[in-house]
Amino acid sequence: MFGFLKKKLNDLFKKTEKEIEEKPEEQAKKEEQDKERKLSSQISKEIKEDVEKLKKEQEEKQDKIQKEIEEAKKPEKEESKTEKEQKPEEKKQGFFDKLKKVFVKTEINEKEFDKFFNSLEEILIENNVALEVIDSLREKLKKELLNKEIPKNKVEEEIKKALKDAISALLIEPFNLEEKISQSIKEKKPYVIVFFGINGSGKTTTIARLAYLLKKKYSVILAAADTFRAASIEQLEKHAEKLQVEIIKSKYGADPASVIFDAIAHAKAKNIEVVLADTAGRMHTKQDLLREMEKIVRVSKPDLKVFVAESTTGNDAVEQAKAFNDAIGIDALILSKADVDERGGAMISVSHVTGKPILFLGIGQEYKDLEVFDKKRILDKLFG
Repeated sequence: MFGFLKKKLNDLFKKTEKEIEEKPEEQAKKEEQDKERKLSSQISKEIKEDVEKLKKEQEEKQDKIQKEIEEAKKPEKEESKTEKEQKPEEKKQGFFDKLKKVFVKTEINEKEFDKFFNSLEEILIENNVALEVIDSLREKLKKELLNKEIPKNKVEEEIKKALKDAISALLIEPFNLEEKISQSIKEKKPYVIVFFGINGSGKTTTIARLAYLLKKKYSVILAAADTFRAASIEQLEKHAEKLQVEIIKSKYGADPASVIFDAIAHAKAKNIEVVLADTAGRMHTKQDLLREMEKIVRVSKPDLKVFVAESTTGNDAVEQAKAFNDAIGIDALILSKADVDERGGAMISVSHVTGKPILFLGIGQEYKDLEVFDKKRILDKLFG
């Protein structure tokens, strides 16, 4: 997962650090001179302030001494040793703190940032990250990195951290599906989940995997509502047989909304807790497909609408999810084949583009290979 993207990013981080550390001599000299001028001006200002302060203190002391002589003839009060020693020490420390920054810190200026981000943009596009996601990353990184003082030996580390934080902000933390089901079925049964997705995205297999996961805790029934694709009903039937769960089906060409309606009615009659419904992924036109999905949602009134996309299809998966979200308002996503996705663009983009969380990742060939989406784990794989 992320192998290709991770390598490209690491190469870019190292290259950027080297370029920033090895700035052209004239530019470096100019920056040093600018910093020296700023430092000199600051020190002069501080010295002037110190002189004014000492002058004022002296006048106040003279007034005090005069008053004490006149009133009580008391000896003048000297500044304590601690106060005398502390002031020069503080001034000395402040000077060296400023001087240290000149030699060990650098700033990423606008020109350097643009050069870095242009290279990063090429890598992100190459790895199927959506353009609107790239624009969002640019703004976040610019705010975080531009004109920020960074220790020269930590340029790569700081850029990597900034990009990690920016990508983290794009990924939506998923809700706990089992908790949501448990809470819902206290009030009404069944909890209905309808799955959407283009043919070949792994939708039917994902339904079987989720049935395998949920049947450990709940009673589950499947609805074979993809009545358009040849062999789709038989495929879901085989999974139902292996998993030992019930399935409601009809003939090919039947109204898919009716199949789901019948599955819900059966679940109510048998006190079954969860209905998982398959749907078609392709019809004669995209408009026909989306209209059919709208009808299914209208009739079945599902508790959860899940879009299943194949992670390796990159921007196609993002565009598909966006189209379905615009048409029916999906609630969550599951990405299949995430374990063989070397680019990772869909994973980074799809949640941000739809504004919906990724619940699970399909990561293998068996029923158990459905991994809960964990933002931290994903970021660690990409940047670790």
